[in-house]
Amino acid sequence: MTSSRTIRMLVAVALAAVLAACQERRDPGFQGWVEADMIFVSPDESGRVVKLNVREGDEVKVGDLLYSVDDDLQQADLNQNKATLANAQQTYDRAASLRGTGAGTQANLDAAVSALRVAEAKVNTSETRLARRKGFAPVAGTIQQIYFREGEMVAAQRPVLSIMPPGNMKLRFFVPEAELPKLSIGDQVRVVCDNCAADLTAKIYFIATTAEYTPPVIYSLDERNKLVYLIQARPSRPDALRVGQPISVYLNPKTPVADRQ
Repeated sequence: MTSSRTIRMLVAVALAAVLAACQERRDPGFQGWVEADMIFVSPDESGRVVKLNVREGDEVKVGDLLYSVDDDLQQADLNQNKATLANAQQTYDRAASLRGTGAGTQANLDAAVSALRVAEAKVNTSETRLARRKGFAPVAGTIQQIYFREGEMVAAQRPVLSIMPPGNMKLRFFVPEAELPKLSIGDQVRVVCDNCAADLTAKIYFIATTAEYTPPVIYSLDERNKLVYLIQARPSRPDALRVGQPISVYLNPKTPVADRQ
């Protein structure tokens, strides 16, 4: 009886040791969050937003009309430059005709040509300014945020709205200095978040060359353990994540995940 009890105790101790070892080997992961590089669409000149063609959350394609800004001043400028161009054309035609008959000078013809070219350039500039009163989507993506709505004045080069292309979503997390040699550009990592799919992964595309929260220049061993480096990775399924969402990143996809509190 004593022998069997001793065996059971030894088995229990061994199982406890195995479970403790397994728990120690569980990967705690690295904490991070989801970010995105937004594309901001803005007018070249100030004006009032007269038409907003999209709402937050809309999917847009390249070339889709997003908004229109009032164009009265740009249209007036174009009309004036077109009138100047018409006068320059008449002056050129008259100078060319006189030069052909010998009654005009080459200097007058050269001056007329120069004035005509300047007038044409001003018309082209005015047409470009007028065309840019409409904002078109430079990339495909989702309308993330609208900063100015119909009736509001927007300053020059202030964004009316932002677009988030799926390929611009990124994961940011920090790893300790001791873990840095385990990472390389192109490595695949596992991504875990609350109620997310179990097969989310990401590929590392950036590893910082300088540490964050650096202590003084001379590092002790304890201080070196506090150094962390920023890592950025592109998710394989950006549609499954949201900007600002907290995540956990695991370097070894096969390592058991520690329980999260």
